[in-house]
Amino acid sequence: MTNLLDQLHRPLRDLRISVTDRCNFRCQYCMPAEVFGPDFAFLPSDKILSFEEIERLVKIFVTLGVKKVRITGGEPLLRPNLPKLIERIHLIDGVEDIAITTNGTLLKKYAGDLAKAGLSRVAVSLDSLNEERFLGMNGHRGKVKTVLEGIEKAAEAGLLVKINMVVQKGVNEQDIVTMAEFFKDKQRILRFIEYMDVGNSNGWRMDDVVSKKEMIEQLNQVFPLQAIEPNYKGEVATRYKYQDNSGEIGVISSVTDSFCSTCTRARISAEGKLYTCLFATQGTNLRELLRTGVDDASIIKRITGVWENRNDRYSDIRNEQAVENRKKSKIEMSHIGG
Repeated sequence: MTNLLDQLHRPLRDLRISVTDRCNFRCQYCMPAEVFGPDFAFLPSDKILSFEEIERLVKIFVTLGVKKVRITGGEPLLRPNLPKLIERIHLIDGVEDIAITTNGTLLKKYAGDLAKAGLSRVAVSLDSLNEERFLGMNGHRGKVKTVLEGIEKAAEAGLLVKINMVVQKGVNEQDIVTMAEFFKDKQRILRFIEYMDVGNSNGWRMDDVVSKKEMIEQLNQVFPLQAIEPNYKGEVATRYKYQDNSGEIGVISSVTDSFCSTCTRARISAEGKLYTCLFATQGTNLRELLRTGVDDASIIKRITGVWENRNDRYSDIRNEQAVENRKKSKIEMSHIGG
């Protein structure tokens, strides 16, 4: 295995693969309905990486240091036969952990098959327990009950489940304590995510961000918290435990508290482009290499060159000008996942 390091001496350890750009939700912060309407041209199936191509890439990335793989979308469970892909990845020597990020609406149906295929963990997006608010946020595409049923089914199947809540000022910040209380009682880990300037479609403004500091202050008034050490170097969530030892929460705060210095993640978009940052503007076309008969050694050389030249630290340098400069050129969240 190669110990590949970028310009800031960060190793390559995590690979996130988007398996579709389609989603059955229309969340304002990711795929707003006014942009992703009935006539929106999603990627045709021949432009999306096949399972064989994904398996080949994972094998290549493992030789370069990758140990963990996360499957994203769009909504990854819309990809037909996804458990088959999980099984292929699970059988690759060197992959220590496989996870998916999902909106949870199809999790009840697939949780058992995913667990049997070798999935380790699942992150479920749920931004409110209030039905009206949740429907308003997801474009009236999914109900709280369906997501909660999916979470329980995943836990029953033996998967480690975490819940992700994107917090937006004036939209769902009033649900922070309610969500914490509900999942504290359920003994599930809830992670609060600062609203980020990902993609070009969500109309992001700094004024809409509820900061980590504000979230923790709100929670501390009801459930006293204590900061705890990360599980591993490069963990994106800052961890806190409840002082009554009844569980923990996490906060992902790339807007107010950057974690760029320990980022070990590479991303492959639904159309097979390699990106070295969630806020990237340009990618490297791996699909073209896969489909033109290039051997593994040549693909390894290309990926190595990209990673060794990587110096991304957007969250460290984010300011008004940086946000403005990237406004129209960032990769869409629906192509690259979270």
